Amino acid sequence: MDSILSLSKRRGFVFQSSEIYGGLNGCWDYGPLGVELLRNVKEAWWRSMTLRDDVEGVDTAILMHPRVWEASGHVAQFTDPMIDNRTSKARHRADNLIEDFIERLRKKGKNDRAAAIEARLESAMQPADFHAIITGEEIPDPVSGTTDWTEVRYFNLMFKTYVGPIADDNSAVYLRPETAQGIFVNFKNVMDAARQKPPFGIAQIGKAFRNEINTKNFLFRTREFEQMEMQYFVEPGSEDRWFEYWREQRWNWFLGYGMTSDVIRLKPHDKLAHYAKAAVDIEFQFPFGWGEVEGIHSRSDFDLGNHQQFSGKKLEYVDTVTKARYTPFVVETSVGASRSFMAFLCNAYREENVGGETRAVLKFDSRLAPVKAAVFPLVNKDGMPEKAEKIYRDLQKSFKAQYDDSGAVGRRYRRQDEIGTPFCITIDGDTLNDDTVTIRDRDTMDQVRIPSDNVKRYIAERIER
Repeated sequence: MDSILSLSKRRGFVFQSSEIYGGLNGCWDYGPLGVELLRNVKEAWWRSMTLRDDVEGVDTAILMHPRVWEASGHVAQFTDPMIDNRTSKARHRADNLIEDFIERLRKKGKNDRAAAIEARLESAMQPADFHAIITGEEIPDPVSGTTDWTEVRYFNLMFKTYVGPIADDNSAVYLRPETAQGIFVNFKNVMDAARQKPPFGIAQIGKAFRNEINTKNFLFRTREFEQMEMQYFVEPGSEDRWFEYWREQRWNWFLGYGMTSDVIRLKPHDKLAHYAKAAVDIEFQFPFGWGEVEGIHSRSDFDLGNHQQFSGKKLEYVDTVTKARYTPFVVETSVGASRSFMAFLCNAYREENVGGETRAVLKFDSRLAPVKAAVFPLVNKDGMPEKAEKIYRDLQKSFKAQYDDSGAVGRRYRRQDEIGTPFCITIDGDTLNDDTVTIRDRDTMDQVRIPSDNVKRYIAERIER
């Protein structure tokens, strides 16, 4: 993980937000390469979701009527258990503190004790339940090592702000903690405007905000992040079939972009939310362990039903022929754009021995790679820079490309390997004689010689393969 973090900053993938002021915990900025990778991940998801007849796209507001969050249950229930250590003043999520302790026990071979605590944690609901585990097991503070704990209390994760010039309860709103509710409240609008009928879905990519007690593991848990969500509205009774369908679709999407079954897994939920019929996570094996990147959920009619109740507006589908009327059930696919970015970055990272030296390389699927091609003049004379510039400018019309004329070609290859560029084009003395160039493949390091006029087509064919 340290190598990936170092590369991310050095090469311009991700920077600490407000770094010159000491940074802001849980917030990150995407640099020149990071913004390209993130855009490519989102574009790949968007194309897979919306280039079909039964899914429509929307982009809803971050600020919504506060009643939306009452109807969704976020005002009352979107909370985490929080505990403070009096000695270190450190603040922790109580359940995470217990989970980390369980993991340490397992590493020490104390599996029976770990299993007993895990069973208690699964049934913990009230603050006193978490407090009893922490104090009863004498779980120490990771910062000070002491067990001088406050009581556990629940903490709502939504950021609260105000609309208008006067900050009072009448003007209070929230930054959305998820993008799904913007889809649910627009269900009827989209269905009517797009002339859709169940089964059909609504997809959205957008920012969400959660005032996490603790942020950790780089981009994995942050306070500001992006989600890619799709809510699929189905006739009651068909939700199980569609849940299986979308679980398979989403699994195959990750495989299609370079993941393998040894680094991702499906993890069904042991405990379901009160409104859920089924739920499964797609997890990636990060350097720190397995972590969720996407959830697929069968949500019943909880969301539309609650918004009908709170708004007083019908959110039903009525069959114009049979006159059948029902509130659709929902199958949700919810994937973190930021977490997917991090997963693809970790999955691509390799350190290889080449000629006795270590080659750091990002083996992205070429469709996700931030830069598709780099163009090198072998030397900066004899007309090579002019020819290289011409090829580079032509490629830039279709792909993100870079021009590099600094240092030995081998060093330039290593720079491009480190940012995941699939193809490097070198213009040399033979180019001036026969108008051919050398193209070097990032993954195999094999080189081929082709006419310069074929460079764009050659790269395009391999990116879209």
